[in-house]
Amino acid sequence: MENSGGIGASLSGRYATALFQLARDEKKIDAVEASLNTLRGALDESADLRALTISPVLSRAEAEKGIAAVAGPLGLDDITARFLGVLAQNRRLGQLGTVIRDFRTLAARHRGETTAEVTSAHPLDDDQVAELKRQLKGRLGRDVTVELDVDPSILGGLVVRIGSQMIDSSIRTRLNSLAHAMKG
Repeated sequence: MENSGGIGASLSGRYATALFQLARDEKKIDAVEASLNTLRGALDESADLRALTISPVLSRAEAEKGIAAVAGPLGLDDITARFLGVLAQNRRLGQLGTVIRDFRTLAARHRGETTAEVTSAHPLDDDQVAELKRQLKGRLGRDVTVELDVDPSILGGLVVRIGSQMIDSSIRTRLNSLAHAMKG
């Protein structure tokens, strides 16, 4: 694992790397990734869970108890549940979103895939995602995992980030370019 830059250079990246190494050693990368995906969905849907992860008022023990109470019903694997306990004890639950993103990147890299962060104005259906993956694979020459995000402010089109590379075909950017060109 890299430590001089990239994922290993951030706090969340160090936690993600530690979790990834543990999952790899236990041969449970897929189980941990599935649990993290479930947790990401729960964070997106539940304001109470988000509040639990960022509340400065809760003590370490309260945060740990709260996160343990959530792990069971969500069906999280044992490694992920214990990891969440460590984050709670270290008061790092606020880093959970970026830890999940960094873990996904490490898991994709382990499988020989590249991760693309894709922002669209509206949710993409399964056919659109499959076509996007096919197009990106043709361009990059390897499999691509996509992380989807919806941002209505881009109006239409897509913004695709792959590492430090960005492809911005959003209508917002095109309109801004046109407005700039018209100003002369």
